[in-house]
Amino acid sequence: MEITLNLPDELARRAQSEGLLSAEAMQRMLEDTLRRAAGQRLLEIADRVHAAGIAPMSEEEINAEVRAYRAEKRAQGLQ
Repeated sequence: MEITLNLPDELARRAQSEGLLSAEAMQRMLEDTLRRAAGQRLLEIADRVHAAGIAPMSEEEINAEVRAYRAEKRAQGLQ
């Protein structure tokens, strides 16, 4: 994909001098921004869960839920 940017001359000059306008640099910046955004969304979800008073599940509880779900699906397939 090709993207065209319209930047003020001074900003473009400074960014170019720092090597920030190369395809590789732009890719790294986008990936970093997306990773930070995903992390921020996870923190917001964790805050909502905490505010709602929902206790996190332990690994054992998660595994038990997965086993129960799989057993239910197997039983439905045998009927």
